[in-house]
Amino acid sequence: MIFDLRNEYQIPKFKEYVDKLLADKSVVEIKKKIPNRTLAQNSYLHLLLGYFGSEYGCSLNEVKIDFYKRTCNRDLFERKCINKKGKEVTYLRSSAELTTDEMKLTIDRFRNWSSSVAGIYLPAANEHQMLIYAQQAIEYNKEFI
Repeated sequence: MIFDLRNEYQIPKFKEYVDKLLADKSVVEIKKKIPNRTLAQNSYLHLLLGYFGSEYGCSLNEVKIDFYKRTCNRDLFERKCINKKGKEVTYLRSSAELTTDEMKLTIDRFRNWSSSVAGIYLPAANEHQMLIYAQQAIEYNKEFI
């Protein structure tokens, strides 16, 4: 069950639920949920990734993995774990796991890198005309992205 304890109406329901678990002597796990990226951030990111791909000449997947995650944001995406054979494996976590602040940071890093290294300006979230142009460029080049 998920309860938003900022909502005063959910607090009594939460307490009732916890009391029931106590009475049942249940085994429980409590986990604080952090706010993940917003849908607006996700849409904006995918627009930037698609536009970069259309300008650079590579697929959306290549942009997301090679440039956005590995080049610009390795510290936030790359994780290591030990597999069943005892070997260390490196994997990339999903952007769905990012908080809103982490998502903002990763987008800012990608925009800065794109402009300074790749020479491709990626519009800010408030540059509406440029965002429309980016959408048009993606649509025009969609068979290549």
